[in-house]
Amino acid sequence: MGKQEEGAPVTFWTRAAGAAALLLAATGCTTETTGAAGPQETAGAGGAALTAVDSLTVKGRAPKTGYDRDKFGTPWADTDANGCDTRDDILKRDLKDVKFSDGECSVKTGRLDPDPYTDKDVTFVRGGRSEVDIDHLVALSDAWQKGAHKWDASKRIALANDPLNLLAVDAGRNRSKGDGDTASWLPPHKAYRCTYVARQVAVKKKYELWVTAAEKAAMKKVLTGCPGQRLPSGGTSTRAPSRFHAD
Repeated sequence: MGKQEEGAPVTFWTRAAGAAALLLAATGCTTETTGAAGPQETAGAGGAALTAVDSLTVKGRAPKTGYDRDKFGTPWADTDANGCDTRDDILKRDLKDVKFSDGECSVKTGRLDPDPYTDKDVTFVRGGRSEVDIDHLVALSDAWQKGAHKWDASKRIALANDPLNLLAVDAGRNRSKGDGDTASWLPPHKAYRCTYVARQVAVKKKYELWVTAAEKAAMKKVLTGCPGQRLPSGGTSTRAPSRFHAD
């Protein structure tokens, strides 16, 4: 939301906006708007994210047999053909004070202010001791065990590079998450949990991935605490261009 200009009069609408912000903070709901390729989300009545959980298929987890990162294509493929790889696209979208090593693609430095998973400032330095990872909100291994093992390469490559499923986060928290789903891992920053789970629901719905019974219950538990959380949309097509291949 925009910052009120210094000296601007406090109107009814200003007070209402402030009250709404306090309500969202109390419930853990947030309002998020990123670039055109990223998620578009607003908080309000209707409970779209909570409602969407019931549209997800519930099945048991399939074996991890056969999973390999290469099944999802070359990491950070430029599937949107904008001349920058997916990793740099997400760094540009999510970091502040970005500096480039060449042109406007290769991100050299930046910072998360704050990191959504910890609510702390985190620094990114390319080639150095970076504290920032790009997280697949729905981990590729989790996707493999919940439907992606049946897909062709085009759909798997699309999932791995879809901005809707990607977020720049604290590296330590990303690595502690591993391939956990909502039932086994949530961000320690509780105020972000509604947004995080809504993003996972959106990705699983978009790509027709299933959830386990425990995962569905965990999703509903989080989103029941913020029934106004809207379902994000956006990202890229669920099919990667034919020029991209995977093992």
